[in-house]
Amino acid sequence: MRTPRKVAVVAHRRKTLGGGLDELRRLITDEGVDELAWHEVPKSRKAPKQVRKALATEPDLLLVWGGDGMVQRCLDTLARTKGGAKVPVGIIPAGTANLLATNLGVPHDLAEAVRIAFHGERHKIDLGVLNGEHFAVMAGIGFDGAMIQDADGKLKDRLGKLSYVYTGLRHLDGEAPKAAIKVDGTPWFAEHASCVLVGNVSTVTGGIKAFDDAKPADGWLDVGVATARGVTQWARTMGRMAVGRSEDSPFVHMTRARRIDVKLKKPLTYELDGGARGAVKRIRVEVAPAAVKVCVPHQRIG
Repeated sequence: MRTPRKVAVVAHRRKTLGGGLDELRRLITDEGVDELAWHEVPKSRKAPKQVRKALATEPDLLLVWGGDGMVQRCLDTLARTKGGAKVPVGIIPAGTANLLATNLGVPHDLAEAVRIAFHGERHKIDLGVLNGEHFAVMAGIGFDGAMIQDADGKLKDRLGKLSYVYTGLRHLDGEAPKAAIKVDGTPWFAEHASCVLVGNVSTVTGGIKAFDDAKPADGWLDVGVATARGVTQWARTMGRMAVGRSEDSPFVHMTRARRIDVKLKKPLTYELDGGARGAVKRIRVEVAPAAVKVCVPHQRIG
């Protein structure tokens, strides 16, 4: 594989890893690149504009520094931009959860993440598309979306992963509205649901496998519905997910599809890759096969 000569960086300046952005620049220049385009943003929602600027320089490699929200915004832009799917993306996991990096085998180690970006394998992966916006890890509505919304911003900065635990406890007894779900156009679920989760990968926060068999390059999305209510039922559900297979829980329904349509009785907040969005009564999720190219350790993705 040819060593990248033109490299672009899009970085969330408030995120940290290893020796920080100065160390990232040093590690990149140690690779002997000819051109380095550098773009920093104060928040992930500012990233798309900088990604488009970076793509205009036709880089051999795009490095994204930040967490799952930052990565999601960047991959969404790549998937929407002509030629964006051809540019390999190296993920530098400087965020809170870094779930995509974890699922792809990219460690929370700056030097190793850079090494994988420059010398690892390049693989195309699928993305999910929820109401027109791409995501790489998971999207959810209900308990999951409300929890993410409360954990956003300053609380997540202060508590890190614990912010999800703290806010999650506040929603365990939340209302579970009626949900009607179709998979690939066929009615599949019509009951009260605490959470609807659609996954492109298997592992969620805490190393728990929400979707045991999900793979990011198989052309499918996995969908799960949780009907658990209250602390006791959620404890049983999470315990089963931690030590066994998620579908073995009596409070979980799971399947696989290329398109998922969800209709709710009342509007609820939804989330993509850890970022909260608005409250809606309907969502449509579809798979976008081989939508982007990412850098992974050798032999990580089959």
